[in-house]
Amino acid sequence: MQARQAILTRTGGPEVIGWQTVDLPAPAPGEVTLRQTAVGLNYIDTYHRGGVYPVDLPSGLGLESAGVVEAVGDGVDGFAVGDRVATFGPVRGAYADIRNVPASSLFKLPDHITDQIAAAALLKGCTTEFLVERCARVEPGHAVLVHAAAGGVGLLLVQWLKAVGATVIGTVSSEDKAELARAAGADHIVFYTREDTASRVRELTGGAGVRVVFDGVGLDTWEASLGSTGRRGLIVSYGNASAPVTGIALGVLAARGSLFCSRPTLFDYYADPAERAAGAARLWEMIGSGKVKVTIGQTYPLEQAEQAHRDLEARATSGSTLLLP
Repeated sequence: MQARQAILTRTGGPEVIGWQTVDLPAPAPGEVTLRQTAVGLNYIDTYHRGGVYPVDLPSGLGLESAGVVEAVGDGVDGFAVGDRVATFGPVRGAYADIRNVPASSLFKLPDHITDQIAAAALLKGCTTEFLVERCARVEPGHAVLVHAAAGGVGLLLVQWLKAVGATVIGTVSSEDKAELARAAGADHIVFYTREDTASRVRELTGGAGVRVVFDGVGLDTWEASLGSTGRRGLIVSYGNASAPVTGIALGVLAARGSLFCSRPTLFDYYADPAERAAGAARLWEMIGSGKVKVTIGQTYPLEQAEQAHRDLEARATSGSTLLLP
């Protein structure tokens, strides 16, 4: 059986994404062969490609995908040929039409979750679940700020936060993205390209600032996050879309009001099997109830991943992006 797969032999811009055709072996013990129907594009893919998160080369690319089990290796329990499943890693190599993956990384899909919704929502949705419910522990009445509120994670955050009773302020760059954020439930919009975010947030909160900031942008929004967070509030810095936040003296957190800051990652919150199962079940519940709707903003053929990366990094996308084998 042959497989078409993306390969990195060096790190750099989107142009370093190459492609190869390989003979796929039978699944090893503990693995399944997954024929993929949809692949999720995530900002972490650009970190692996660009070297922000170092990887051993040569390397596959991509974490998130959905599809159908085609073969099962020895020692695999709980999965059978024909099962619909999805994964968000941590093994890279999702940019492929078919591949072998550890069975331990798979989630079975409920009937009401399509493959495309799963590939668009699993990584971002589980990220949203742990950020809101287990990291920040947002409560009804909390005022929160969501940077890039019209992005893939941003739109899910806005909806989830509204479902738990928060007041949501979202930052966006354009009127089109403002419409998306408002439709997701954002109470207030800040246009970060033409407004001072921190000043506007303070105005909207009567000077108090927000209880929690969800910041997936990184360096470009760090000062705005500091200025927007109220006394003893929490900055959740969960991504580096602009660049990593570095060289920060802890004293700034004291000077800004005894602030807290967390730099969490998905895999630390989804390492325990019981937590994995509960987190995914919570995501499927939120989607099934209609409280969270997944927006697939754009799709690309699988081998147009280079262009998809360019568009993502140029902030020219909205919602979730899929690569289709």
